[in-house]
Amino acid sequence: MDIAGIIKEELKIRKEQAEAVIKLIDEGNTIPFIARYRKEAHGGLDDEQIRTLAERLSYLRNLQEKKEQVISSITEQGKMTEELKKQIDEAMTQAAVEDLYLPYRLKRRTRATIAKEKGLEPLANLIALQMLKTPLEEEAKKYIDTEKGVETAQDAIAGASDILAESISETAEYRDYIRKLTREKGTLHTAGKNPEEKTVYETYYDYSTPISRMPGHAVLAVNRGEKEKALTVSVDTDREKIITYLNKKLIVRDNPVTTPVLKAAAEDAFDRLIWPSIEREIRNELTEMAEEGAIRVFGKNLAQLLMQPPIHGQTVLGWDPGYRNGCKLAVVDPTGKILDTALVFPTAPFLKVEETKKTVKRLIEKHNVTLISLGNGTASRESEQMIVEIIKEMHRELAYVIVNEAGASVYSASKLASEELPQYNVGERSAASMARRLQDPLAELVKIDPKSSGVGQYQHDMNQKKLDETLAGVVEDCVNKVGVDVNTASAPLLTHVSGINKTLAKNIVSYREENGAFHARKDLLKVPKLGPKAFEQCAGFMRIPGARNPLDATAVHPESYELAERVLDRLHLSREDIGKNIGIAKKLDVKKMAKELDCGDMTLADILAELDRPGRDPREEMQKPILRSDVLELEDLKAGMILKGTVRNVIDFGAFVDIGVHQDGLVHISQLSDKRVKHPLDVVSVGDVVEVKVLSVDAERKRIGLTMKGI
Repeated sequence: MDIAGIIKEELKIRKEQAEAVIKLIDEGNTIPFIARYRKEAHGGLDDEQIRTLAERLSYLRNLQEKKEQVISSITEQGKMTEELKKQIDEAMTQAAVEDLYLPYRLKRRTRATIAKEKGLEPLANLIALQMLKTPLEEEAKKYIDTEKGVETAQDAIAGASDILAESISETAEYRDYIRKLTREKGTLHTAGKNPEEKTVYETYYDYSTPISRMPGHAVLAVNRGEKEKALTVSVDTDREKIITYLNKKLIVRDNPVTTPVLKAAAEDAFDRLIWPSIEREIRNELTEMAEEGAIRVFGKNLAQLLMQPPIHGQTVLGWDPGYRNGCKLAVVDPTGKILDTALVFPTAPFLKVEETKKTVKRLIEKHNVTLISLGNGTASRESEQMIVEIIKEMHRELAYVIVNEAGASVYSASKLASEELPQYNVGERSAASMARRLQDPLAELVKIDPKSSGVGQYQHDMNQKKLDETLAGVVEDCVNKVGVDVNTASAPLLTHVSGINKTLAKNIVSYREENGAFHARKDLLKVPKLGPKAFEQCAGFMRIPGARNPLDATAVHPESYELAERVLDRLHLSREDIGKNIGIAKKLDVKKMAKELDCGDMTLADILAELDRPGRDPREEMQKPILRSDVLELEDLKAGMILKGTVRNVIDFGAFVDIGVHQDGLVHISQLSDKRVKHPLDVVSVGDVVEVKVLSVDAERKRIGLTMKGI
């Protein structure tokens, strides 16, 4: 199998690009390293393309292994033919290989195998050949054998029909036709088991849609409803057309003796043997496609969430709201260090409003707090009202931001949090996390399971291994795009750096604690178990601000330092000039210079960009969160109002936008643009600040309908 050739066609890239990436992966290089530092080898593919290539490589290699196993098994049985081997070699899916292997697979005893044991296979072959001239019952009498359980001619015909039905059901060509027809023309139906009962699945109590057009979110919803025994689900296909097709394939001449038997065998094969498995396959295919779509959306949402811009240089008060257990507060300095904590009870049942105001004002004055980060959980609305009153009373530069606290409670009670903040209780850790999520969302959010980030849909209903792998890849890509300060990064953050596992991350932190700050990238080689290969993979993504060699604070890989020095020399600059000559890359003919320096033009372009803006943070280009100083209630909303909001989640049928009323509004896919939208991600992303118009407000059900049209 020409795997590189197949990938070339699927990804629309050159074959040599595919071959280069495959070679680099086989050599143990990580995807971020390949994408950033081996551009010349693969022609500048991005990390998303390389990840897709890696997934296809894994699938195709597993497929090749499956083919080899099947060929070996059939050959051992002495049943391999040149034509069959060619069909297996040309099969492009696991399902196609399984279809071809089906007749040769060792199977449990079936009605057909029992009939064969009774010696009825020759009779079945005579019927299949359609050559019989004598009445079938006369021929069948020859196979009566009471010792084998064939008592009558009808018993013999029934057994032969079972053999024929199984043979029909195991013919790859027939299964392929039925599968394709069902994909194109089939329909999925759902019904409520208790239609009078009010549930979240009411939409699907009487639902029917073509399989080819069934949306992924509906597939996952239907699956969950079926699992919870709220729905019954079935797939319909054009049975009449399929039976006609089978008859045409089986009956090559009209023989009144054999034709009725073959027709009956075709119907039995379809109803009893083929359709139940094809229906399962179709359902599995729908689920797989829906899961892939949902995982893809989850991944894009997570990337946007992680790449939200940090808010530097501000002392932040983290506020974790609550009722009976009070509101937990933590003041965090610009580096993320906890300066102070408090517990206040402004909400029911205590309502200690004045005492709370006094405590919060004291913390703000004492530590010069400029920003409050409020979690959006229980008691958030009441806390927001309190914060707005405090801001108005203090007459100083102070604002607040509502942050998504998804996963904070899980993190604060985790072993990781207790190791990181051992002197603080669960509530204080959670409040500190609220503050840090504003200061550096990426560094804080990598500490929680991506599935707890609050930006997915139906994540608990899908293939968990595939989901975990995809989300881990997203986190890895984000961390490496940004880079990490090796002298301040936590072990959880370092774990996601190219080439660094949990053991190495802990060793880096331990070495730092024992020996002080790293002064040069090459010092990483002194970390226990961090060898040359790991250093090669991680060094370019590690930053050392203030290092003796300014290149150690950039994304220039140590292997390219000599080239960077030659570039500086060619431009009559020194290391001290790094970052002071904005725009040098735009003034140069990069291709010409690369030829003169005997290096790749993509590598040179990256080096020039780093010399211009060393350690540039790609998050700086993202939209900043909305800073608020006043509160808006659900009751304040009126149809036609235009507001600014932050996109909190994007799903297949629209986007949820936080407009500051503690209830995210839905912009349905039909309301995202005046043009037809294929998927909401084509228009909006998590973290986007957008203008929306209020369409409707259902205060009782706490539902807000929004539109982005005509604004």
